[in-house]
Amino acid sequence: GHSNREIGEALEISEKTVKNHVTSIFRKIGVDDRTEAALYAVRRGYVAIN
Repeated sequence: GHSNREIGEALEISEKTVKNHVTSIFRKIGVDDRTEAALYAVRRGYVAIN
């Protein structure tokens, strides 16, 4: 995956803004990190592993 910095550069927003959004998403879906968020997405069919 991409770092907060890379995401911020691509979206032309600050790294801190990216971190705030990511933290908010984690809180809403009840996970602690990106790995758990990825598992959440796979288990619910939002993304597929090929």
